[in-house]
Amino acid sequence: MQRRSRRVQCAAGKTSRILGRSSLKSFIAAALLVPAIAAPAAAQGNDLASVQRYLKAITTMTADFSQTDRNGQVLTGTLTWKQPGNIRFQYQKGVPTLIVAEGGALTFIDYSVKQVQRWPIRNSPLGVLLDPNRDLSQFAKVVPGDPRLVSVEARDPKHPEYGRITLVLARDAAAPAGMTLQGWVALDSQNNRTTVRLSNQRYGAPVASNAFRWTDPRPTTRR
Repeated sequence: MQRRSRRVQCAAGKTSRILGRSSLKSFIAAALLVPAIAAPAAAQGNDLASVQRYLKAITTMTADFSQTDRNGQVLTGTLTWKQPGNIRFQYQKGVPTLIVAEGGALTFIDYSVKQVQRWPIRNSPLGVLLDPNRDLSQFAKVVPGDPRLVSVEARDPKHPEYGRITLVLARDAAAPAGMTLQGWVALDSQNNRTTVRLSNQRYGAPVASNAFRWTDPRPTTRR
């Protein structure tokens, strides 16, 4: 039990990346377990436009997530997403960390050491999800692969320090814009890779405005 607690604490210390050892190729294979098939260039352009429509069509989404870091450590939790610009990663019981995006900032709270870190959402790979009005064609491209999936790699060539993210979406006629987000693979500027897989995605449910509030653990300020 003590050994398990140390593993969870170690993994919790790495959740600020939000973003393993799992590669994009293995993620895509796990999603449908089928061989990759390259799509024509025209279809790739259409897919990028479809992803843009998907991001604009989202009002709210909730899901379960599984996060794997570069050491193969796995954490789970629930995700709450509300456009534009709001997301919350509530980790499993026993992990004293929380990640929230609201008000243009991405905040990492570590309750075990009473530490808070904040940075602009636009400086994070998650910015591609949280600003649906950004023109994907200016900084993203479709990664060829299985035709039942759409993988989009996004990065800012002017700011490599922001890292890059590859979104993986499945074609789903019942979901907004005919797609549903399966997860993503993120690589930060230090080449730390994190894989996030989503399940039980639910769209359009009411999300309270206070869902993205958080309690500041620092002794002088409360939020």
